[in-house]
Amino acid sequence: MRALIAAATGLALAFALVLTLTALGTPTGKTSPKPLLTTVPAHP
Repeated sequence: MRALIAAATGLALAFALVLTLTALGTPTGKTSPKPLLTTVPAHP
């Protein structure tokens, strides 16, 4: 029975965390317009 209560408590806390993050919304910010450039090492 204790395991069931612990599982329900954990699920409720996780759900509350998701709702809190959803209520706060995404942080304001921009992504860089420049793509990340990667170089391939020269083959011997």
